[in-house]
Amino acid sequence: MAQRKGCLIGCGVALVLGIGVLAAVVFGMGKFLDMAEKTVVDPAVYEGVKVGDAEGDVRAKLPSGESFVKEALKEGGPVEPEGSTCAWYISGADTELGSETVLRFCFKDGKLAEKTKYPMK
Repeated sequence: MAQRKGCLIGCGVALVLGIGVLAAVVFGMGKFLDMAEKTVVDPAVYEGVKVGDAEGDVRAKLPSGESFVKEALKEGGPVEPEGSTCAWYISGADTELGSETVLRFCFKDGKLAEKTKYPMK
């Protein structure tokens, strides 16, 4: 009888741990997909916009950019133009982990003031 209770308790603990691990994996995948949806830009969009284009027109072609990786994307880039507001994205052309390219769009006075790309650090 004591062995049976021990087995039931052990199986219960294993089940709870298994559910916890599964929840963590699902949460992690959700965060990754969230990052991809909000920070990945098609290279054609980058090439298609020109300095001087209206900020509203350019931003309409871009995802929100609000993601937990935003601070990491800022690292290693050139100095932001003074008085501008910038948004950082990952190039959709990157297929290999560790070789991501950051695409930065900076806006000033309602226009695209600068666009630049650099390797992610």
